[in-house]
Amino acid sequence: MNLINLTDFIIEKMKRELPPTIVYHSPDHTLDVHDAAIRLAAMEGLDEHHTKLIRAAALLHDAGITVSFRDHEDYSAAIAQEYLPSFGFNEDEIREVKSMIMATKLPQLATSLAEKILCDADLDYLGRPDFFVIGQKLRLEWELSGNKIDLCEWYIIQMDFLRNHTYFTASAANLRNERKWQNLKEIEQLCTSGCKQNSVKVNS
Repeated sequence: MNLINLTDFIIEKMKRELPPTIVYHSPDHTLDVHDAAIRLAAMEGLDEHHTKLIRAAALLHDAGITVSFRDHEDYSAAIAQEYLPSFGFNEDEIREVKSMIMATKLPQLATSLAEKILCDADLDYLGRPDFFVIGQKLRLEWELSGNKIDLCEWYIIQMDFLRNHTYFTASAANLRNERKWQNLKEIEQLCTSGCKQNSVKVNS
């Protein structure tokens, strides 16, 4: 499995083919998820072989947006099926990678440890200090794609998402839950204060 060449291939493909409206599901997000997946795999004690499969799935999980945003996980899985043989993956390995990719489709449905790790890596930012910065990228992506949403409504969506989200792995929960609840508390305060435009938080 040639992960170095796969990384270069996927990142270049996304840079070349993603529309300019895609500012959240970007190559930066892909690499962020990839790094988070490596970290969580190590914390969960996953073996080297399955860690490589998770890395491949992380690199490919949003590649389908180069085809279509709607149901992009299905297209990402199709891209995995098409290209992974060229990077030394066999059919069983490709099947596992595709299963991990499909598990990230919201609402996330993960059964295997590898699927749980990738799902947690995909939403790692929920429990980080850069949550608000990344969240604004997602809101901008929605607006650029024609789904304009006012700030107060956006905060309510984010608040509901954080309240209903649970990390699958103990490692992700231990690493991110404390900050995730802090982020939730700050959003709740923004909502109760009237969601004024000048209350936008761009850093923390």
